[in-house]
Amino acid sequence: MMSEQGVEVPRALASGPSSFIPAKEILKQGLDQDILIESFLSLGRVDHITMVMALHPAYLSCFLRTQHALLEMDGPLPRHWRHYIAVMAAARHQCSYQVQQHSAGFLEAGGEESWLSGLEHAPTKLRSLQTLNKLLAHRPWLITQQHIQELVCPGAEPRWSFAELIHAVVLMAHAHSLCSFVWGCSLNPEPDHIGGYTFQLPSPSHLPRCPHSPHSPAHEDGRQELVDGVMEVEVLMQRMVELQQQEEECTQEEMVTRFERERSESIPTAVVRGAPPDLVLRLVEEPEFRYEDFAPKGEQSPPTMRAQDYSWEDHGFSLVNRLLPDMGQLLDEKFQVVSNLTYNRMAMHEGVDTHTLRKALWNYIHCLYGIRYDDYDYGSVNVLLERSLKVFVKTMACHPEQTTAHIYHAFWRHFRHSEKVHANLIVMEARLQAALLYTLRAITHYMR
Repeated sequence: MMSEQGVEVPRALASGPSSFIPAKEILKQGLDQDILIESFLSLGRVDHITMVMALHPAYLSCFLRTQHALLEMDGPLPRHWRHYIAVMAAARHQCSYQVQQHSAGFLEAGGEESWLSGLEHAPTKLRSLQTLNKLLAHRPWLITQQHIQELVCPGAEPRWSFAELIHAVVLMAHAHSLCSFVWGCSLNPEPDHIGGYTFQLPSPSHLPRCPHSPHSPAHEDGRQELVDGVMEVEVLMQRMVELQQQEEECTQEEMVTRFERERSESIPTAVVRGAPPDLVLRLVEEPEFRYEDFAPKGEQSPPTMRAQDYSWEDHGFSLVNRLLPDMGQLLDEKFQVVSNLTYNRMAMHEGVDTHTLRKALWNYIHCLYGIRYDDYDYGSVNVLLERSLKVFVKTMACHPEQTTAHIYHAFWRHFRHSEKVHANLIVMEARLQAALLYTLRAITHYMR
């Protein structure tokens, strides 16, 4: 009717929430209606993040509770500041999806529009988070108590309280890790986002042709791809069984050597994307500051963080819960759910104990961030995570904006998309916990 009256009506460009996962694959899983209703009541919409996460409803439920508490519930920071901090954090990874989502939330909460046109328009107190924001996003192991002191000491101007700072840190780490999920699943823009709609749909002859994914039967080597994919699954299954039956015990020295070998392994990552859109670039300070390997070859690497010396369970949880009541509990539940999440299946096999594979993924991500578990044999990582999976995990955990369709389709070629989303959730939460641990340790050292 509007079109007939000469009004230009925007039309959605994308079909489905993800450009990696066919929409029918998501809908075929029979999404949990209750969780979608919960999302709608919490966010006022069912966004693409929710649609993809709904493949794992147990996780989505605690994710929504945590995000709602961070952004909407009573807390030390005003609501529009919370969204602006999330905007600043998402911009570090060129994540225009989150930048646009939180920009809308910022304006709805009464934020001044001028702040979104550049960091220089935001209050000094918010701008003072920039150093912590960039380190938390790209190299959290460099965060020291000096960074904390500059924000909270009595002479700091303006001064952050510990409660405010913890709230800001969890918000930034949450947004950074969610960037990994958005890029890792290649979420399409929402229909009301820039890049998500058009006023004139292109004619069919001008539509870009979608290349076949490497595991598509239409691929000229499709049959061979299928055989190779099945073989990969069988080999992985056999390796998992052998590891579970293994009785050999390594010396502590050998365990450390295996960790160092894993940490310093050269894993190439994808090509760097072009310049980020202006709506992202104007909200980033020092855009050239990126992730660098924890242990670059030929250089002095920072000291490893031993999980026994500072862990989430023994140290981080209680600090967060003390300074931001209930948030430690919410984060802990989310870590527990994603660590224990299993459907006891793997590709075409049912009744599979996937614990060793899930633990290898989690510990590999922490290894990339320089965190070592004394009681874990890092030889298992090399046995269970083939190179294409390592490339995907490292790209997603360390510079998610470089994730490509090729990287996504190259690993676990015979697995379901929901299993790849499961891997994404593990990467996202392990990365979140690693970044929090370094910051919380710095806060603990300052408070002593």
